[in-house]
Amino acid sequence: MPIQLHQTVIRFPEINLSPRDAHKLRGFFGNLFKEQSPLLHNHLESGELLYRYPMVQYKVLEHIPILIGLNEGADLLTQLFLQMRYLEIDGCSYPILQKNIESKQLTIGLSDDLHAYRFQTLWMALNQKNYADYRREDEVQRAKHLKSLLIGNILSFCKGINYQVEGTIMANLKVTNEKETKFKNKTMMAFEADFVTNMLLPDSIGLGKQTSRGFGTVVRA
Repeated sequence: MPIQLHQTVIRFPEINLSPRDAHKLRGFFGNLFKEQSPLLHNHLESGELLYRYPMVQYKVLEHIPILIGLNEGADLLTQLFLQMRYLEIDGCSYPILQKNIESKQLTIGLSDDLHAYRFQTLWMALNQKNYADYRREDEVQRAKHLKSLLIGNILSFCKGINYQVEGTIMANLKVTNEKETKFKNKTMMAFEADFVTNMLLPDSIGLGKQTSRGFGTVVRA
């Protein structure tokens, strides 16, 4: 059965950034409010990485900095909204003169219908291990491999929001482009793609690796 998901979206429409700055947003706000909650930076007090689907995600979409919060992350961003007065990126300080907040309940879950989506930002589906496997595969095997990874990404999102999937997730993936991208000074393979699935997903969430840094942002096609 579908469930309700609380989503908060904060936009800073007067600030113009590059998509590659999304991880810098995470660094800035994660440090600014580091005493508030590990949800903002996905690290425990010990410094150990918190391995779970990120409830707060940082993105730059169409050059606009955006923060996405889900469930407890949505509540947290709502609480911090009035305290967001400036943004500092690469030593440059940007006063926040205008900011928009949208908080809503969304229906998500397995559906009797099919829904079309596209990745608005590059989908980082592979890690170093399965990238090596991917390079050895033929075209048919690659398509099957990526489809399996996509379904796994959707399942990870469901687990992160405590949604129990009672049924089969179906997906049809169309990769339109393969691109190399730099991540932590390493070259990684990422994808431009669209997909159709029987899972009802919220706009602007991330799927795949490094979703907290803006990769794999999903929008309705």
